[in-house]
Amino acid sequence: MRPPSPLPPALTSAGQAGRTVVMGVLNVTPDSFSDGGRWFTPEAAVAHGLALVADGADLLDVGGESTRPGAARVPVAEELDRVLPVVRELAGRGVPVSVDTTRAEVAEAAVAAGAVVVNDVSGGLADPAIREVVARTGVVYVAMHWRGHADVMDDLAQYDDVVTDVRRELAQRVAELREAGVADHQVVLDPGLGFAKPGAANWPLLARLPELVADGFPVLVGASRKRFLGHLLAGPDGTPAPPGARDAATAAVSALAAAAGAWGVRVHEARGTADAVRVAARWTAAVPSGRDDR
Repeated sequence: MRPPSPLPPALTSAGQAGRTVVMGVLNVTPDSFSDGGRWFTPEAAVAHGLALVADGADLLDVGGESTRPGAARVPVAEELDRVLPVVRELAGRGVPVSVDTTRAEVAEAAVAAGAVVVNDVSGGLADPAIREVVARTGVVYVAMHWRGHADVMDDLAQYDDVVTDVRRELAQRVAELREAGVADHQVVLDPGLGFAKPGAANWPLLARLPELVADGFPVLVGASRKRFLGHLLAGPDGTPAPPGARDAATAAVSALAAAAGAWGVRVHEARGTADAVRVAARWTAAVPSGRDDR
């Protein structure tokens, strides 16, 4: 059974309906792999965020630093300038907002501006001070499996068994969060699809998702438009499908992840996934809870 949503129920229809949360991606960056530059101004970002909500997103994940493979870091002041106006405006309109950052300073400022979730792709490794911010503010914290920044992560993709290794390393992140005073009910775990994981390594994480769910924490799945889907959908000449052509496959993954017990799915296009998780919720609700062998 999927753990209850750690978001306050009044902030998300998904929490009230008992279905998987749809987290809409809102990149306020010029260099995202998927939609770099399209929503770079605060006005464009807010308009796109509201469109994602209209299409079924329950929560918007605002990020000001690209984590695509090979991406360079941006100065903290620039990241703050990118995300804070967007977080403040969307939160002021009653939209539940997450901030996608690895930095304690950005996390704290975004929470003060109205963010209710901190989504840290480093799981606290990039800036350990972020754990104290989460403990003090009480916000929901997404700890992703991570082994290094975008410019080096492809060199860190060695695993004995990817699912076992990811579960063990996420358990270490949980222990560090507990030591910093973060309560278990604040924590969501993310297996980090595509981060220090070659294409083939992502499929076992999805196929064995119930094992991650069984560890007792809500699980967020971020498969949207990732490279491994592009390779799966490659044309006859082997050219990977471009990011915008991966949305149907993303919705399929969303449905399967929801049926497997995922707390949330993080996606660039909300409408298809919102439909998919509703189908999954109805499907799983109709499965008999047990058999009568009389």
